[in-house]
Amino acid sequence: MIASLSLILLCQLAGEVFVRALKLPMPGPVVGLLLLLVLLLARDRFKVLARGPLQQDGVENASRGLLAHLSLLFVPAGVGVVQKLDLIAEHGIAIVVVLAISVVVTLLVTVATFLFAGRLMARGRSAP
Repeated sequence: MIASLSLILLCQLAGEVFVRALKLPMPGPVVGLLLLLVLLLARDRFKVLARGPLQQDGVENASRGLLAHLSLLFVPAGVGVVQKLDLIAEHGIAIVVVLAISVVVTLLVTVATFLFAGRLMARGRSAP
């Protein structure tokens, strides 16, 4: 379990280093997650890689343990919000408006993406 958690954190660290070294405009943990995905896919394809924390379901079990306690990771964010109540009181309406607009835009983009993917899949089925 410790080795699997270490592998997850190592992938996150590698992603952060990669993003900062290349000055990419994306979060390092996202790149780390992609790296972990590549490692897991390679493990399933090449059995020689299924050693250490990659063997059996080590990473999967460690990630289930993290997900079981995911709510604890929101505590620091909640504390940060409480510490900035004066800003929320001052700019509360603007924050609510921005959040509402971003939710609507996100939903519209999601619908457009699904419609586009549906059309592509329909074309793929009808192609000779």
